[in-house]
Amino acid sequence: MKEQAKVRSERKYPCEKCPLAGRNAFRRFKSKELDFVSRFKRGELSVDKGATVLVEGARNPHLYTVLIGWGFRYKLMSDGRRQIVNYVMPGDLIGLQGTLMDEIQHSVEALSPMTLCVFERGELMSLYREHPELAYDVTWLASREECMLDENLLSVGRRSALERLAYLIAFLTSRARAVGMFNGTATLPITQQHFADTLGLSLVHTNKTIRKLIDRKLVRWRDGGCEVLDADQLAELSGWDLSNEGSRPFI
Repeated sequence: MKEQAKVRSERKYPCEKCPLAGRNAFRRFKSKELDFVSRFKRGELSVDKGATVLVEGARNPHLYTVLIGWGFRYKLMSDGRRQIVNYVMPGDLIGLQGTLMDEIQHSVEALSPMTLCVFERGELMSLYREHPELAYDVTWLASREECMLDENLLSVGRRSALERLAYLIAFLTSRARAVGMFNGTATLPITQQHFADTLGLSLVHTNKTIRKLIDRKLVRWRDGGCEVLDADQLAELSGWDLSNEGSRPFI
């Protein structure tokens, strides 16, 4: 089993100078909210690519907000088969399920080097008592996760393999672009195996489906992952409305 990363107390990114706060994708904290979040934060966690952030079934004392990097949530079957249920990017809150249900019901792995803000989960009730607007934000983030899982279920249940892949790439591109993940070309750091494990397809079927998108000049395959050439056409192909969700909260 991969070793779980350790929390460090050093704060390279104090809340008052959070790099996410200046992005249009996120709503700004009020002064009292910022003071509380700064006290709520316990430190930062640096995670290497491929390292495990959370382990299914574990009791973790922390909540995390992704500050830098990409990761994914997944579940494992007893024979080692993996189902990726979602991807995490800057501004996403992870570990909430373990806070409310005692044990985390999925694992989280880093797709790239990551930096996470670490919060003491035992202080979550203080957030609900003292800052109802922040409590609403946590509820909003949980509801947003549910909406994303609904769309993923639609893909697995009703979309064709080509539509599934087109939707996944368009959706991840839209999310990543909104939080400033691309410098120049839009490249998703995701392997064909990741796509297969997300879409419920065999690796061979996934490879053939990717080839169809390449032939349509919608994507290009690079060593670093999947370069997206036309996210609008991918969204149209999948039947998904490529819409901007506007300014959203984060903790």
